Amino acid sequence: MPTVNAVIALGANLGDRQAALQGALDGLRSTPGIEVIAISSVYETDPVGGPEQPDYANAVIRVRSALSARELLDRAHELESDWDRTRQERWGPRTLDIDIIDVGGQVSDDPMLTLPHPRAHERGFVIVPWLEIEPEAVLSGHGPISALAIDASGVRGSGEGMSIR
Repeated sequence: MPTVNAVIALGANLGDRQAALQGALDGLRSTPGIEVIAISSVYETDPVGGPEQPDYANAVIRVRSALSARELLDRAHELESDWDRTRQERWGPRTLDIDIIDVGGQVSDDPMLTLPHPRAHERGFVIVPWLEIEPEAVLSGHGPISALAIDASGVRGSGEGMSIR
């Protein structure tokens, strides 16, 4: 089965954020057809949009995947459910958030999975960790991620020494 490289953003701002990010990584690693090939540092980030809420812990990973984009999304939703993710409020606080950012440069306007992620090019909490692991990356429709004009003021290296491996 052919494989593609995919970029996945991980975030959490409720409960044990470190454990949630590590759980997401471990869950993806244990999925047949997915090989984790790069993991960013964990960043402390200000929430963007939504209600007042705690800061997030965010990371970005690159995987080589034999799954379709939709199968990858379904697996992400399973892992979010494992961490008791609820979807009560748009951009509300989350125990775990897994966003599919890019899947082999595919472009799709499917309402269930828009590719590339429709706001990735604006989000410092996605671009900063992605630059760390793939500085030469190109985001379809937006060009090199290193050339994107993003506001990274709310993105900080983790003060808790958090990392996932």
